[in-house]
Amino acid sequence: MTLPFVPSLITTVARREFSRAMHFEAGRPVDLPPGDRSAPRLLYLHIPFCEQLCPYCSFNRVVFEPDLCRAYFRALRREIRLYAERGYDFGGVYVGGGTPTVLPGELGETLALARASFDIREISVETNPNHLTDETLALLKDAGVNRLSVGVQSFQDPLLRQMERYAKYGSGEAISRRLGQIAGRFDTLNADMIFNFPSQTPEMLAEDLAVIRSLGVDQVTWYPLMVSDATRRKVSRTLGRVRYSRERRYYGEIVKGLPPMYRLSSAWCFSRQPSLIDEYIVDYAEYAGLGSGSIGYLDGTCYANTFRIPDYIAQVERGEIPLFAARAFSRRDRIRYDFLMQLFGMTLDIRGLKKKYGPAIWRHLWFPLLAFGAAGGLRYRAPVVRLTSAGRYLWVIMMREFFIAVNNFRDDCRNGAGPV
Repeated sequence: MTLPFVPSLITTVARREFSRAMHFEAGRPVDLPPGDRSAPRLLYLHIPFCEQLCPYCSFNRVVFEPDLCRAYFRALRREIRLYAERGYDFGGVYVGGGTPTVLPGELGETLALARASFDIREISVETNPNHLTDETLALLKDAGVNRLSVGVQSFQDPLLRQMERYAKYGSGEAISRRLGQIAGRFDTLNADMIFNFPSQTPEMLAEDLAVIRSLGVDQVTWYPLMVSDATRRKVSRTLGRVRYSRERRYYGEIVKGLPPMYRLSSAWCFSRQPSLIDEYIVDYAEYAGLGSGSIGYLDGTCYANTFRIPDYIAQVERGEIPLFAARAFSRRDRIRYDFLMQLFGMTLDIRGLKKKYGPAIWRHLWFPLLAFGAAGGLRYRAPVVRLTSAGRYLWVIMMREFFIAVNNFRDDCRNGAGPV
């Protein structure tokens, strides 16, 4: 059993450490590492356009303008060619946003180029409920999409109204009905859900769990609410104050309410079949981030593309990789990053980590291993460390604070403060 003060302590320490790690250097000469076809890497494509902006979202996104969006897709295809010219190869594509399907034809052309340029074996695309039309779904299927991830967040109409999603996407019943109608169209149909909204009640969460079970979608990703510091102030005005004190209870209800139909495939992703495509940060140790405001991690360097869309388009048209800032991780940071991401997938191969970094891993991991072990979060059976049931929630905290730090970095860049 985890002591009651442990989640608060982990939140405090993780917030401090991730804030330090996300202090990038702007203006220094930086370039991508050489392309290496031997390393399994993922191609992340960011589409920053939405028909309307949700108040809780901290991702890099702007209101959809058709002409600007078409110009953006042309630049994105040019950036894909730049990576191909540098000798990169990728085994998978993940398209996030924003709303990647705002211009389905442009997205299809972009995915066709990626498949022609690299050895792509799997494609995952995010979308919203209003884009689940037969025409768009057929185009995505023809483009080779294996996993379609639909941003649902909740099926509860009062929450959808507060999130400003009801008018855009319809009622929870309408969204549920459409998800049921498209079952089987893709290898993996994923529902993206959020828990711990300020006005969400236990009864609302229980009803969402019941809808998911009745639909039987292939996969559900149930994130905690993760808002940047600036967005938290906006959420407090529109939705109410974010309370982490009840987050653990809600997570426990989700973990208890989805089996045996679903199994955990990461600390917050639940799948019906073990072979389904999972989140890219779990399946790939490295990924290239393409598109405005996209973040990538290659060969120990974490980098971000420029956030202003006109600047992004101009740089790419000049034949430049549109890098804005980067941070070369120290050996300690690289080891701890791998530690964090691998255990998010619930297992850590100590032997593989030693092969990659040498015996130095113990110097950098002894304290987190000891601390999480003492808290009952880890179980070691050589050569693998596994998360316990208590440890899974501790890792939700870790990943929540990691993504909040990333969101704070995005806000600083968009607001002109830039990296530190």
